[in-house]
Amino acid sequence: MFHIVLVEPEIPPNTGNVIRLAANTGCSLHLVEPLGFSLDDKQLRRAGLDYHEYAPLHRHAGWSELLHTMQPDPQRMFALTTHGTRSPYAVAFQPGDWLVFGAETRGLAP
Repeated sequence: MFHIVLVEPEIPPNTGNVIRLAANTGCSLHLVEPLGFSLDDKQLRRAGLDYHEYAPLHRHAGWSELLHTMQPDPQRMFALTTHGTRSPYAVAFQPGDWLVFGAETRGLAP
């Protein structure tokens, strides 16, 4: 299945919902620090942390640590942003692809 990457997520319920999504779809979830909350946050737990045992959850100290540890294929990494020039509907996604999302208020760094 896919790898979902949240880079510096800020809003606990959003991350909780993505944990639940990963658990229900068989995706791996990667959280790139710094996180804007604690994984013990009540809102996060309410939104989906009780699903964490069903979703492979990986924490990374930063973007470079994720790249070094996981060694994803750069050709199969897709940054999903409101500033993209290509529609995700135009991509033929494959199992093992990496879907990368930036912080809710800042997006991804250039």
